[in-house]
Amino acid sequence: MAAEQIFARLKEDHDRHRELLDKIGETSGDSPEREELFTEFTKDVKSHAAAEEQALYATMLRKPETTDETRHSVAEHHELNETLNDLAATDMSSSAWLQKFKTLKHDYLHHIDEEEDEHFKDFEKYLDTDDEEQMAEVFDRRKEAEKADAEVTPEKKSEAKE
Repeated sequence: MAAEQIFARLKEDHDRHRELLDKIGETSGDSPEREELFTEFTKDVKSHAAAEEQALYATMLRKPETTDETRHSVAEHHELNETLNDLAATDMSSSAWLQKFKTLKHDYLHHIDEEEDEHFKDFEKYLDTDDEEQMAEVFDRRKEAEKADAEVTPEKKSEAKE
């Protein structure tokens, strides 16, 4: 079934994000390693979220039974994006950066666990073969395009939240 393919593809990204979060958590200070891992995580998560919205969530919004779950996840994507931008504008060697990172990690893990354990299972019930094929094609195409355009920090350091 194609629904399993799109959900497996999304979970692959989630697993890579879990791994990157763990690796970032093992770094310290304003190190090149932390910078590189955070940049990779940010670009991948932003492109993943945008592609997921265009492939999966655009489809699910057309199905009344899944509208609330869909809106909830999309809202969390926007919060995540703001947190990533704020984190990128924060000095990596500060204790504030580490605190914000821990919050981001907690919130993001909650988000992807909720998607995998609840939303994907609910969504599958309402998808037909055409939906599934279209979602898989849109996701991969959009993720590549989004990743090429993803920015790590549109905010200036002076705009980091206290």
